[in-house]
Amino acid sequence: MLKIKLARFGKKNQPHFRIIVNEARTKRDGEYMALIGHYSPAQTPKILEIDVKAFEEWLAKGAQPTDTVASLFKRFKSGNPFPKKTNTLSKKAKAKLIAEKEAANKPVEKTVKTPTEVAEPSTEVVEPAVEIAEAVAEVVEPAVEIAEAVAEVVEPAVEIAEAVAVSTSPAIKKTKVVETEKEEAK
Repeated sequence: MLKIKLARFGKKNQPHFRIIVNEARTKRDGEYMALIGHYSPAQTPKILEIDVKAFEEWLAKGAQPTDTVASLFKRFKSGNPFPKKTNTLSKKAKAKLIAEKEAANKPVEKTVKTPTEVAEPSTEVVEPAVEIAEAVAEVVEPAVEIAEAVAEVVEPAVEIAEAVAVSTSPAIKKTKVVETEKEEAK
């Protein structure tokens, strides 16, 4: 049985097809009986060329087009096989646009607060703020006590370290000797 089908050619990710007539059981890209057209879906714009006269002759001889070839032939006969798509908004974008139009058409209501309404603090805001301040104070007080205790330990350690450095350093000994000699000379 003869088939009118697509034979793939081209590089990886850059296909182009030949529309051919061949025996149904032969290889897709093997030898063929007749070349009827070309189809390049990867190019911009897509290219579709079909020899209508040869296509109809092969149909008359009993060749059966594959579903894809039949669809391509139908598109080709329409005169505009790949019409340009019009940009349409998505459902979400349409809903957003409608909401913006409604908001623009809706009159704006202004409310004026009296000075007493403005000056009164809300208890909903003040009470949680007070609770947070108390919690922070509970954490800070022990930290201050710890810092004071560390300072009490560190001060004597610093004095001891200075005394050790003075007694063991030869440069410091020399300066001490020179200072004592100057004092004695006076």
